[in-house]
Amino acid sequence: MLRVDQAGEYGATRIYAGQMAVMGNRGPQASEIAAMAAQEAGHRARLDALIAARGIRPTALQPIWSVAGYALGAATALLGPEAAMACTAAIETEIDRHYTQQLDELADGSDPELAAIVEEFRDDEREHLHTALASGAERAPAYPLLSGAIRLGCRVAIRLSERI
Repeated sequence: MLRVDQAGEYGATRIYAGQMAVMGNRGPQASEIAAMAAQEAGHRARLDALIAARGIRPTALQPIWSVAGYALGAATALLGPEAAMACTAAIETEIDRHYTQQLDELADGSDPELAAIVEEFRDDEREHLHTALASGAERAPAYPLLSGAIRLGCRVAIRLSERI
């Protein structure tokens, strides 16, 4: 769980880095993106510390997630601010589902520390989803197609990071 969650938070920081590189601080949603990016960086730092403390190695795919995340962020920002928000909405939809499944697995009380972190992060990701939707995600060009493709990619990344 820690490996895949750390990979996801790492990927999120790279997506936002790509979006901010294209949009800078002048885009209509720049302040929202910067705030979400800062929160994801905090999530990542906490998970980095936890995997180090528990002796868990990060996914071997991290270099790929770095490039892919940045490229996804930059590409969606190039399509416009609504597409950048559509990217966030799609990813957070999948992460909400993923974290909820993890909480179901942790309901047995086997790792209360991790359960508390996952629940906190899930709640933050839900806020990001609501922010993205309120900021026009569904007005992005070809939103259903864009959202579906990003969600599929997110599910594939989760599965690969769990195994590699």
